[in-house]
Amino acid sequence: MDIAMRFDGTDSYVATDDLRVAVNAAITLERPLLVKGEPGTGKTELARQVAAALGVPMLEWSVKSTTRAQQGLYEYDAVSRLRDSQLGDARVHDISNYIRRGKLWQAFEAGERVVLLIDEIDKADIEFPNDLLQELDRMEFHVYETGETVRAAHRPIVIITSNNEKELPDAFLRRCFFHYIRFPDAETLAKIVEVHHPGIKPALLTAALTQFFALRDQQGLKKKPSTSEMLDWLKLLLAEDLNAEDLRADPGTALPRLHGALLKNEQDVHLFERLAFMARGGR
Repeated sequence: MDIAMRFDGTDSYVATDDLRVAVNAAITLERPLLVKGEPGTGKTELARQVAAALGVPMLEWSVKSTTRAQQGLYEYDAVSRLRDSQLGDARVHDISNYIRRGKLWQAFEAGERVVLLIDEIDKADIEFPNDLLQELDRMEFHVYETGETVRAAHRPIVIITSNNEKELPDAFLRRCFFHYIRFPDAETLAKIVEVHHPGIKPALLTAALTQFFALRDQQGLKKKPSTSEMLDWLKLLLAEDLNAEDLRADPGTALPRLHGALLKNEQDVHLFERLAFMARGGR
């Protein structure tokens, strides 16, 4: 592997050994890296950090439920062409004026290697990944309206994220290098916190991590708080100048201080309130 194309993490992103191996394997194999994991575990941020570490530009294609694979290649704006023809605009004689280039086209024609992020691919229709198979494999596609073939001048580093909302087709999975970002353990999470909140008092960090993991481990929780929510919570604790003693849960509710940064639905809030009620003997 070209040493310039090796990812070893960055000062602002804690990458575990297995994650670094996965990124570099995908670069070596020239295959898309498919990254799965809980929301908030840094999948999207990984692509930005890979681009920063390698010193290359990044293109981001955020997928929605209505996104079609064709939009990543190009779109033909027939409506604008019709309007211009009615107005007598000379642009109508060149159909290429109405071809809008998608993110894949932009990545293929870039003057250097880029990182292409296809974010949350599982939000789209189930056929979406299959519709990109040939283009990602051959790194080229045909533009029917103009008759040209667009080929990648420099094969982009493709990073695809998924929140596991739906299963991806086997044919698509075979063409990817796969990595699952596990939720960080306490030691790794402490390193992540230090990156974002350097110099945090050890006692506060220990108390916060203990309370955070106890909350995540609570049975019956509908949505476990993520790494990003933990960082938001700590930011609030520091802004309020709270210390380790201040983090003791309210005995009336068993909820942590500023719990709105961690718990994002009423069912989970009510769960802790019921636990506190039961701990008091139902009084």
